[in-house]
Amino acid sequence: MIVEDLISKIKELKTRKNALILAHYYQRPEIQDIADFVGDSLALAQHAVKAKSSYIILCGVKFMAETVKILHPEARVFLPNLEAGCSLADSCDVESYERFIEPYPDGIKITYINSSVDVKILSDIIVTSSNAKRIVEAQPIDKPILFAPDQHLGRYIQSSTQRKMILYPGQCHVHSQIEAQEILKLKVQYPYAKVIVHPECTDPVLKIADFVGSTSALLKYVAQSSDHVFIVGTEVGILHQMKKIAPDKTFLTVSDNKSSCSCSECEYMKCISLTNVLDVLENDKNEIILDEETILKASIPLMRMLSYG
Repeated sequence: MIVEDLISKIKELKTRKNALILAHYYQRPEIQDIADFVGDSLALAQHAVKAKSSYIILCGVKFMAETVKILHPEARVFLPNLEAGCSLADSCDVESYERFIEPYPDGIKITYINSSVDVKILSDIIVTSSNAKRIVEAQPIDKPILFAPDQHLGRYIQSSTQRKMILYPGQCHVHSQIEAQEILKLKVQYPYAKVIVHPECTDPVLKIADFVGSTSALLKYVAQSSDHVFIVGTEVGILHQMKKIAPDKTFLTVSDNKSSCSCSECEYMKCISLTNVLDVLENDKNEIILDEETILKASIPLMRMLSYG
């Protein structure tokens, strides 16, 4: 089936089923374009809370679909491709997390949303890259903060807040591959370019950045900046929205320095296709199923996150 026919069929069935399609910024351009709402992890979670649809297709990765199901348990939630996992969430299995928190029984367990349901259940508060700094700053200063699973985001928040944090040694396989030396090579070619990066990047990358922020913050920066050339240190899917909001500006990634490199691309985010979405709408395929007890327990740290606004 050609792309135009796929999109037409998806739109027809979406209307018939009153389905809501949510997509993360890192999805393929054609997936973002068919979505009713495109956002980062925090925005998707917030949108799920207020969503009125009882049929939601989450175009992202598994932990995002699980989060939507936890926050909107009455809805049927679908992940178009169950292979859409997350290297960061996989780096922190529940047994490893239990060993991490065991020595600190009075610690405040703050966990990045890029984590499994089982790890979320053991956590006190969930955060995203958009709200982690604010939530960490709001915690009592007399208790240790345990931050998992992304060590680079944790180190950035620790530096930004001056709060001492115990960091789990996890990382995102995409952001950790973005190298400072490759960015500096681009800076030689484009000396006036602004370097904007996601806080999941390594410390050497963060140190040479002009701006560090979540995906939504990077988009806002691009829209408001008077500069016209940007070196972008995050997953390349974000470029689709950047080009939409600032079509007169130029966006570069480290992949532009390496002809055979896909080091800025997440294969998990890119494994969802229009065919997958149509398969959901036609066959109710790949529904996220969580039992009531799991939903109840996992909702507690997530709702604490949302209570911070």
